Amino acid sequence: MNIKYIWLLIILLGLTACNDIEDVSREEAKVILPELTAGSANFTTYVAVGASFTAGYTDNALFKASQENAYPNILSQQFAKIGGGIFTQPLMNDNFGGIALGGVQLPGFGPRLVFGGSGPVPLESVIGPVVSTTDLAVNNLTGPFNNMGVPGAKSFHLLFNGYGNPTNLATKTANPYFIRMASSESATVLGDAMLKSPTFFTLSEMGGNDVLGYAVSGGDDTNPITPSAGAVGVGFDATFNFLVTTLTSQGAKGVVTNVPYITDLPHFTTVPYNPLPLDASTATQLNNAYAQYNGGIQYALSQGDIDANEAAARTINFTASATNTMVLIDEDLTDLSGYSLPNYRQSTVHDLFVLPLSSLIPQGYGTQVPLADKWVLIPSEQAAIKDAIDAYNTTIAATADANPNIVLVDLNGILTQLASTGIPFDDYTMNAKLVTGGAIGLDGIHLTARGYAYLSNKFLEAIDTAFGSNFIASGNVAKAGNYPTNYAPNLN
Repeated sequence: MNIKYIWLLIILLGLTACNDIEDVSREEAKVILPELTAGSANFTTYVAVGASFTAGYTDNALFKASQENAYPNILSQQFAKIGGGIFTQPLMNDNFGGIALGGVQLPGFGPRLVFGGSGPVPLESVIGPVVSTTDLAVNNLTGPFNNMGVPGAKSFHLLFNGYGNPTNLATKTANPYFIRMASSESATVLGDAMLKSPTFFTLSEMGGNDVLGYAVSGGDDTNPITPSAGAVGVGFDATFNFLVTTLTSQGAKGVVTNVPYITDLPHFTTVPYNPLPLDASTATQLNNAYAQYNGGIQYALSQGDIDANEAAARTINFTASATNTMVLIDEDLTDLSGYSLPNYRQSTVHDLFVLPLSSLIPQGYGTQVPLADKWVLIPSEQAAIKDAIDAYNTTIAATADANPNIVLVDLNGILTQLASTGIPFDDYTMNAKLVTGGAIGLDGIHLTARGYAYLSNKFLEAIDTAFGSNFIASGNVAKAGNYPTNYAPNLN
């Protein structure tokens, strides 16, 4: 019996010894990271210039928590470790989001979206009526700020004298977000940025809103694409070069981004082209409703006004199935108004639909109500968007290549990867799906806090490469787990 206990003791001692050795090995395996260095960059005064991404806009609104998780604020926390100064932001007054004027919510500037169990819903539908406490008549701030991100700003808006003048709201030539943060009513966004005398800057999303306004309005020409050609303040190319020249004029280094293919965003990819479940009775009723139109198409074919392919494309037909396509108006079709025939056809896999349409389909949009231009991007409109983005990106890349004081972050490549394979970020994999993807917020356009954290790391990576800093190698980066993918309705 004693011999058994002796052997048991030896085994236990052996196991204990093994654990001790493993502990020592783990201790020895710890990697000692290098000390953080700034390289040739001077982060004393960092100024972020841009639009919605720069401001921290997400879930269709700007609010305090989103601003605190904006990528420039995340960057400033890393810069502060190596000589960066105070980073000021024009914080909103609450976490509702949106802007009011004299206690009345400004149209188009409502509170944020929240997750309603199956998809995005207005905050009010969860917590009840809300009026934003950020009020242009009550609590405007006085700039300039280090974060000069203005949601909705196009490239040329950064140069517009009066963009922060409230009297210009009536003509829609002012921006409420800039009104509340401008140093004066006659200030420009770029001018206020330069008042901070930046030693380092980021210039992000230039070109994004120049084409996004056209896209979210379905290419209906109410918000045209900014042309590449034209003078400073008119054409993108000259305007972008002027912005970079001005920001670097006092010796500052900086980072610029290119423009993503915005049609890869879930705002345009979530609504399918064939979302209509119909039973036999409903399909028959709809077919009867379009019978006269179909007859007119056949008559136009017989008269040689259209060919057989167009006639087939324009013929409306519903079936008893779960995947019927929608009726839409296509301005590229042959004009048959002489026969009192509208430009109807049914949707195809090549069409894209804006996210707000999803709530209207149950009300008969796409069946009884043919979809107007503002709800759909037909192939020619998608091509116009891509052509504009490609032209912008050519200018941005050429400007970055020609200037050793700036470096380019490939925002286009990031979104393409999100929309295809997804992107690993620490223990997570993000993609471009609405709600579940983790990278894109509930409006289907702007990033989540975690998405902005990832973007900040891409900025740091570019800064390391261009200016000899070592944020990545030294471990001074944003961690995915510290940043949420959505905000609670009752956020304080």
